[in-house]
Amino acid sequence: MPYIYAMGAVFCWASLPAAIGSGLTGLSVPALMAVSFTSAAIFLYTRDILATRSFAIYFPGPRASLLGIWGIFFYHFLYYKTMDLAPMAEGTILATTWSFWIVVFSSIIAFRRLRPAVLVTALMGLAGAGMVIATGKDLAFESSHMAGYFLALGCGLIWSSFSVALPLLKLKKDPMTIFTIYAAMISLAMFLMEPDAAIPGRQALFSAVYLGCVPLGLSFFFWNKALNTGNITIIGYLTYLTPPLAVLLVSIIHGEEVSVQVLAGMGVILGAAILGKVFMGRPAG
Repeated sequence: MPYIYAMGAVFCWASLPAAIGSGLTGLSVPALMAVSFTSAAIFLYTRDILATRSFAIYFPGPRASLLGIWGIFFYHFLYYKTMDLAPMAEGTILATTWSFWIVVFSSIIAFRRLRPAVLVTALMGLAGAGMVIATGKDLAFESSHMAGYFLALGCGLIWSSFSVALPLLKLKKDPMTIFTIYAAMISLAMFLMEPDAAIPGRQALFSAVYLGCVPLGLSFFFWNKALNTGNITIIGYLTYLTPPLAVLLVSIIHGEEVSVQVLAGMGVILGAAILGKVFMGRPAG
């Protein structure tokens, strides 16, 4: 079941390109975050009310709250800034390193050291994701985009550290609703402080609301369920599937051809996940 939740989160993230296309183009980072996180907060709070029949909001304490702001707000702030400051393919490849770091960090916690076999399969999965993202593109890591590259690498470290640390807190209830409310409040304050703050157009508003409800809100629910009930290292391997699934969904919905490189990258990722599962099941030696 936890791996079904993990794949649910992966499908939510992968649905974004197919669902909204270029609908977010032109939105400033504060406007995008304000609309998407407000939508996510409303979505998750409504789900909580329907599930618990209570209007109470779970507050997990200051330490967990700071972790939530670190993982939910700062990750997405850096990610959106990355897309402004770096070419999309290069920035996405570097941001995708969070899957790699989840495997590495969780393996160290589980075995008190990093197994070479786990490191190799983590790099294998990262290579497969890179193959998919780079399909049909001329990659060029130029010095003029260095700030964006560093932000992308920061994204990887933030989301991976958040994902590995959250289950260790052993919280009594799902904290994602309040984490998203914190992010929405900070984002709204940033947006209102913009000198030319304005309500986005209809298409941009719809796209940002979809982003908030599915790739953010619903995925946060699935992700927390997966982290608290599954092997986080295996979950880390599964998240490498996000780029190829995004390509496949675009192909199915918009009728675009899937290249051999995408299929090969997906094969590499699946191979890494299977090998990782095998290595995780072996006793340390």
